Amino acid sequence: MIDNRIHVYCMPGMAASSAIFEYIKLPEERFELHFLEWSVPAKGISFSDYAKNMCERIHHENSVLLGVSLGGLLVQEMSKFIKVRKVIIVSSVKTKHELPKRMLFARYTRVHKLLPTGLVNNVELLAKYAFGESVTKRLSLYEKYLSVRDKGYIDWCINEMVNWSQDVACENLVHIHGEKDTVFPISYIDNCIHVVNGTHTMIIHRAKWFNENLPTIILE
Repeated sequence: MIDNRIHVYCMPGMAASSAIFEYIKLPEERFELHFLEWSVPAKGISFSDYAKNMCERIHHENSVLLGVSLGGLLVQEMSKFIKVRKVIIVSSVKTKHELPKRMLFARYTRVHKLLPTGLVNNVELLAKYAFGESVTKRLSLYEKYLSVRDKGYIDWCINEMVNWSQDVACENLVHIHGEKDTVFPISYIDNCIHVVNGTHTMIIHRAKWFNENLPTIILE
């Protein structure tokens, strides 16, 4: 039987699990969702090599890659190794030029090396790193979404993000961004689909918008 569905592989952001996509529902007769997960990187591995290894988990040709936040950077790197139908990034950046100034400052001063990442079991602090917002009132919710709490992994993620060197956006890319994103402020972002009142966690809290709009975005 020929499968004419479009396969969409979803990559969560830093420290997050695929549970962040739990409210994303696309018409099953046309699309099939697949969920990727972070693993602790081998010591010394580059972001590019990590992306190449992740490509081994893509089991369908000409798929759509959808990545959130750091996952958005990763799916762009993955698209350099495999043929894809489309790359969709959410709450992320297309090039190093869209990184906020504080991250560029960290790149040149290496101040990010001083962050207290050893406190990764502090869910509130980890959520601040991963989601860019205080979660005091919703700690139990975020404990479900934050699955990777390895210090080496967090250090690696932050280092790869602030040192990401992509200069030109990859082809066939769609960028969806919230107007109230505090991790990657929209003032630094060019050529994207704006989501009114969308925050860095809008893949969770604005799932209805994605369910209504993703099918058209994918098929365009």
